[in-house]
Amino acid sequence: MKTLNRQTVDGITERPVKVLQFGEGNFLRGFVDWIIDTMNEKTDFNGDVQLVQPIQHGMGKMINDQEGLYHVQLSGIQKGEAKEETRLITCVRGVVNPYESYEAYLKLAENLDLRFVVSNTTEAGISYNPEDDDREKLPSSFPGKLTALLYKRFDTFNGDKAKGLHIIPCELIDKNGAKLKEIILQYAALWQLPNGFIQWINEANTFSNTLVDRIVPGFPKETIKEIQENIGYEDNLVVKAEPFHLWVIEGLDAVKAEFPAEEAGLDVKFVKDQSPYRTRKVRILNGAHTSLVPVAYLHGLRTVRESVEDPVIGPFLNETIQGEIIPTLDLPKEELEQFANDVMDRFKNPFVKHLLSSIALNSISKFKVRVLPSLLEYVDRKGKLPSNLVRSLAALIVFYKGSYNGEATPVQDDEEIVNYFKTIWESDDLDEAAGEVLKNVNFWDTDLTKVEGLQAAVSEQLSQLVDKEKV
Repeated sequence: MKTLNRQTVDGITERPVKVLQFGEGNFLRGFVDWIIDTMNEKTDFNGDVQLVQPIQHGMGKMINDQEGLYHVQLSGIQKGEAKEETRLITCVRGVVNPYESYEAYLKLAENLDLRFVVSNTTEAGISYNPEDDDREKLPSSFPGKLTALLYKRFDTFNGDKAKGLHIIPCELIDKNGAKLKEIILQYAALWQLPNGFIQWINEANTFSNTLVDRIVPGFPKETIKEIQENIGYEDNLVVKAEPFHLWVIEGLDAVKAEFPAEEAGLDVKFVKDQSPYRTRKVRILNGAHTSLVPVAYLHGLRTVRESVEDPVIGPFLNETIQGEIIPTLDLPKEELEQFANDVMDRFKNPFVKHLLSSIALNSISKFKVRVLPSLLEYVDRKGKLPSNLVRSLAALIVFYKGSYNGEATPVQDDEEIVNYFKTIWESDDLDEAAGEVLKNVNFWDTDLTKVEGLQAAVSEQLSQLVDKEKV
């Protein structure tokens, strides 16, 4: 079987690098890069993507070994019919790792063709770290790294406004573009950068609030040999994804003019306000995912599909969406229910093995963004606690214990958060443990012990879960 690289594949065109992408994980490669690759085929976009590894240890070497080439396999049900399609992605140029060479990273700012920055560094990625106080050293945060690169570009081109960039973050936080810009300006102040740079950020660059939607389980480990035989290459970076895709970009007409995704027949919407799309998607689809993971995992399930088909967990999830999430939303009920039904169908996709463990990354920050607003809004509207969402919160606390029934739980979060839960679980007093977690303002941006009855309800659920573990 042939090795996959630019020497073994004929007819690959090297295009100008127009996009700088922070993140080399499955989602961006199976969503953004797939979209750009499709635009290259069907429009005159003619642009390649340079990846930046946002953390010290990532997939950079694997991607560079294949010279940026990999396949995306779309599998799912569309309009009642099974659909499978495989595409070789040729628009990715490779990965630069700033942790190996800060200088090489900053040099990317000198690219005359660069027009866009995209990112997906998880909900925890768009954050400010005041300890990043020396721009001569690699900042730890993604916004810090981006600020350093933008300043390099400003300095290189003497503040030329034509060299500003369209910045399109994909992190699943509200007003992600506005938040990213706000933190960049914080770094500009921290580093005492000139007023001309701040003016250039404000006048020469655009920051779009966005919403992304595609289920991307990632590398199809169980079927990879069959896939490689079909494509004829040893591709160690295959990305499995569903056919459904939606990218809502709240941006100026100038962004739309330079990013001709709609011309390519792609479901990329340029809108004046992405809020209704975001609320619907984050609360129902992402909220369902995040609510499901700890409950289903502790129940012994390992994939989304088997969870929704399970006689206990399937009804739990459906009741959570229909009875506790939808009643907190103000969009038309028929529209919400149709979207919810579509979501359940997507979760049942027989072609995709979506591991619960792959959704578990940074579950605390995800719960805060995706689930907590529904829980609090339900209390506000109904005057009582949503029992399923409370159960999910309790299961999350048990999940972060790190093990259940003698088996490790796939906790993936900041070391500080992981260590915090180790300390919490040193106590045998479950009510005290519940109270400590709920009042952690760093997690939730509020003291949840002030929500009437919540601590007692979570404590009761913790007790039930711990009792089941002892059986």
